[in-house]
Amino acid sequence: MSLQGRKLQTKTNGTDDKKYKGERSPCDPSRVLHIRRVPIEVSEAEVISLGVPFGKVTNLLMLKGKNQAFIEMASEEAAITMVNYYTTATPHVRNQPVYIQYSNHRELKTDNLPNQGRAQAALQAVSAMHSGNMTLSGTATASDGGMMPGQSPVLRLIVENLYYPVSLEVLHQIFSKFGTVLKIITFTKNNQFQALLQYADPMNAHHAKMALDGQNIYNGCCTLRVEFSKLTSLNVKYNNDKSRDFTRLDLPSGDGQPTLDPSMQTAFGAPGIISSPYPGAAGFAPAIGFHQAGLSMQTMPGALGPLTIPSSAMTGRMTIHGMAPTTIHSVLLVSNLNPDSITPHGLFILFGVYGDVHRVKILFNKKENALIQMADATQAQLAMSHLNGQRLYGKVIRVTISKHQTVQLPREGQEDQGLTKDFSGSPLHRFKKPGSKNFQNIFPPSATLHLSNIPPSTTDDFLKDLFASSGYTVKAFKFFQKDRKMALIQLGSVEEAIQALIDLHNHDLGENHHLRVSFSKSTI
Repeated sequence: MSLQGRKLQTKTNGTDDKKYKGERSPCDPSRVLHIRRVPIEVSEAEVISLGVPFGKVTNLLMLKGKNQAFIEMASEEAAITMVNYYTTATPHVRNQPVYIQYSNHRELKTDNLPNQGRAQAALQAVSAMHSGNMTLSGTATASDGGMMPGQSPVLRLIVENLYYPVSLEVLHQIFSKFGTVLKIITFTKNNQFQALLQYADPMNAHHAKMALDGQNIYNGCCTLRVEFSKLTSLNVKYNNDKSRDFTRLDLPSGDGQPTLDPSMQTAFGAPGIISSPYPGAAGFAPAIGFHQAGLSMQTMPGALGPLTIPSSAMTGRMTIHGMAPTTIHSVLLVSNLNPDSITPHGLFILFGVYGDVHRVKILFNKKENALIQMADATQAQLAMSHLNGQRLYGKVIRVTISKHQTVQLPREGQEDQGLTKDFSGSPLHRFKKPGSKNFQNIFPPSATLHLSNIPPSTTDDFLKDLFASSGYTVKAFKFFQKDRKMALIQLGSVEEAIQALIDLHNHDLGENHHLRVSFSKSTI
């Protein structure tokens, strides 16, 4: 469907505009994105800049009277990456939050619309700037919103007085307050925890440096030293707990080692590994962003003694001046579920891949929505970053942080149809044991599943038949050479693998063995 101007003028007050009230279900992915609550004074270039970090912006339509805009990305993949990123890190334009979602339209046609000259000029200017690398050459000035002479979009961070571990997620949450963070690499040099952090815009880096240099991350410790890097961009090869490219969700997790180019190694020395003094966080693959409500992590009651942070959360209170502490909730809202297929147990198994699920409530009057209470906010972020936008029982699900702090169990005698379940005492929790290897094996949904706890007598044909008889397409299978208790099985699609994990995790294989199913980073 193409986007004709007049049609759009009438529609934007209707379908697209109404849906942001409350917690709405999304459209199917499209390379056309609808942006709401755009301040009236915002320029075309500022709207385009929201999309530039994720790929080429090919068209723009501003509806200033309605405080809305539409942008078209060159590819659907770029649009999906952009929506996934901004779902967890609300973008701000002129200090106002704006909201981005997929449009019902597949293409933006603006040829016959009036007042499109400025939009086309802005698109051409951005295109020319990027093809000429002006953003990194230092030719723009501060007055026109560009880069100060000699200023880089990359910051070098050193954390002094490191009494508590500082994770990549913590840095992302703090620095996202000042603009779109594209990439982070963490490493240790001279026994100091350091990081390189790249913004979309050098001015973001300038504002972050001015605001954060010398500030403490936690009360009385973990002091940030912020300076401009000599590098103009970072090359991240792996997404894991030491490095992350927020624009490339498809990167492998590697072996957990931080990744620096040879050019960066000569500039900063070979990276080391900071060891976490508590067992939870070091193994967690990083969540993509935290809510932008403030700069505090989940607040702990009372004072924190050195190295006494519990394994369940990255906690503490931020002391950045002028930023009010807020609590990040551990309850997720999942929308656009298939009400005919989903059950509380199914959601418990799926979300349990990324953390320990305590309670699940499928909403009585809106069965395509569910609330899921995780053990802590870090696990909620992790589940959201990996499952938002995945396809489950034929529907693209949306996962966001809920406003609720807990999931209420039904009162005695209250009609519930079995839609609310308490799993807090379940023996199937994967992350109960501190330091469990499961912390190091958290991967995005994939068509290849990792099977473990297989009895010695089980054959490959038996396992292939188990999946095939449950309705799944088995494309490949292999046992681990060194350990036949484990195997990989490749199914027809990621969606099939998600459903198979829900169906067959904890399946009784006999001989007192229950099958364990996880997503794998490997392929066969």
